[in-house]
Parts: sequence; structure tokens; C-alpha cells
Amino acid sequence: MSQITAIRPQVKDKTRCNIEVDGRFCCGLKLETVVKNGLKVGSSVTEEGLSKLQLESEKQTALDKALTHLTASMKPEREVRAYLAGKGYLPEVCDHVIEKLKSYGYVDDFAYAKAYAEGASGKKGPRLIALELKKKGVPEQAIEAVLSDFPEGGETALALLRKYLRGKDVTDPKVLRKAYAHLLSKGFDYDAAREALSALASDDD
Repeated sequence: MSQITAIRPQVKDKTRCNIEVDGRFCCGLKLETVVKNGLKVGSSVTEEGLSKLQLESEKQTALDKALTHLTASMKPEREVRAYLAGKGYLPEVCDHVIEKLKSYGYVDDFAYAKAYAEGASGKKGPRLIALELKKKGVPEQAIEAVLSDFPEGGETALALLRKYLRGKDVTDPKVLRKAYAHLLSKGFDYDAAREALSALASDDD
């Protein structure tokens, strides 16, 4: 059985303290955890017992940090996991926090994908939206479910085409080819781009 030889407040976070056991640094704990469990200099402890207390303490701290991270906007699960890992939390702590956040409704990849798609629908086509969601780590299943109900983008493609061609010579084949490529770069498929150009030509007739 080992003995706590010092409990020192952390310099950067006064709500946490460093625990020294047998004259050596052992771990960091929230002050609340120390008080709640009656830890003090001279207390007899085991490494296993302190590890359990540290894990429980870290779970709550990690959850608090994740909630703060999510207050500005929704984020996909992978981004929250990466944030927690970057803070140095163990995978077991990250798993615990993610499950808690899911149960609270703060982490929901489907809801995130739906909100993202709705926000981008007037500026981007389905292909580009899907690509950006994949880069953010949203599962393929959630992306497909959201985009299956997503409009093909005919009106959006036409609106973006008109914006791109504003002030340009719409009778110049080179300008129209560039406009077509522009729509493809915005995430519209070949059919949607061609239909937008045809619709524009019909309007001009």
C-alpha cells in the first residue's frame, strides 16, 4: 500500500491538483474528486484505486470540454473524437463522452449532415456536399440518407449559372464551356449542368 505525500494545485487550472504518491507524481485529479473521496496527505492508496478515480474524473472533465466545444455549432462524431484525443484523453474516456453526447442529442451525424446540406443547398450541388461531408468524417450511410431526399439542384444550378454569367457574353461558346465547368466544380452532375444551360438558352429565346 502506497501513501499520498503531496497534493498540489495545478498552476494553469486551479480546479485540478497533482497527486504525489511516495514522493513521486502519480496523476492529476479534479479538486472535487479529491474532496469527495477524502484524499489527503498521509492517505493510504493503491495505484489501481487512483487510476479508477482519475478515469472517472477525466470522463467528467472531457464531457465538459466537449460540451463547450459543441456550443458554437454542431459537429460530426469524428471531429469531436479528434478534439478530445488532441486534448490527451484516453480512447476509453472518448468513448464514454461520445456515448453521453449521443444520448443528450449533441452528437448526431444524420442531423449534422442534414443541417449541413440544407445550409449549402443554395450554393453547392449534391456531389460537392457529399464530398465535404465525407471529409468531415460523416458516415456514408448518413450522407446517402440525407441526399436521397435532397433536390437534384436544377433551380440552384440555374441560379448559380445566371450569377456566373452576369455581365458575360452568353453567346460565346468559350464562356458557356467555362460556365458548364463551373457548375461541375460546384458539385452538380453532367445532366444538371446541361439542363441548366438549356434552361438558360430557353429563357433567352
